Amino acid sequence: MSLPETPFGDAVWDLPPLILHPFSDGISPAALLESSRAALMLSGLIAGDGSEQDELRQRLLAGRYSEIRMLFYLGKDVSRWIGQCLEFISRIPELEDAGIRSQSFASMLASNPPEPAKEKLVSWGVLDYTSIFSRSLGLHSVFTEPPLLRQLGEEFLERYHIFADALFRCYLELEPYRAISPANFRFALYASGEYARLLESEWENPQVP
Repeated sequence: MSLPETPFGDAVWDLPPLILHPFSDGISPAALLESSRAALMLSGLIAGDGSEQDELRQRLLAGRYSEIRMLFYLGKDVSRWIGQCLEFISRIPELEDAGIRSQSFASMLASNPPEPAKEKLVSWGVLDYTSIFSRSLGLHSVFTEPPLLRQLGEEFLERYHIFADALFRCYLELEPYRAISPANFRFALYASGEYARLLESEWENPQVP
């Protein structure tokens, strides 16, 4: 349950950066596109390509499984960042009793990230970042490792987004938490390669006090 946002006034804290690693599992964009096409053919929204219903369904489920794995690894990155944020605020006396929990950071990331982070996500083609971040955290709250295909039921695979959305809502309801916003808590967003190049540049060109 979200509590009213604490009035922190003009105070601004820079949180640790959120670093997202690329996901590589032999999955091509073409395979995900084929899964989407199969879903549309099964629902009758586009004409079939001559494939049997069972073949289309298997194509659909394979794509759904790939999406679940990608979201799991994204959730792993986000969960690591939330842990770093909690460690960061634990060293700030004025935030010690503010009621800031892991859900505070998860909610801000999914619903109201800082504008620069939002602009970078859009530049990457990530428009529905709310669903992506919330579902990744929902799935990661249940699975400690990416599940095997044979461990997942077909109904879950086909409609995993509904389950993941519900899991995220459950995660937010685990304990009361204080709502926070980018007005007081900022963070930068990087792809892992981009962040590595930034660190390399700083090492090669150290700032002189």
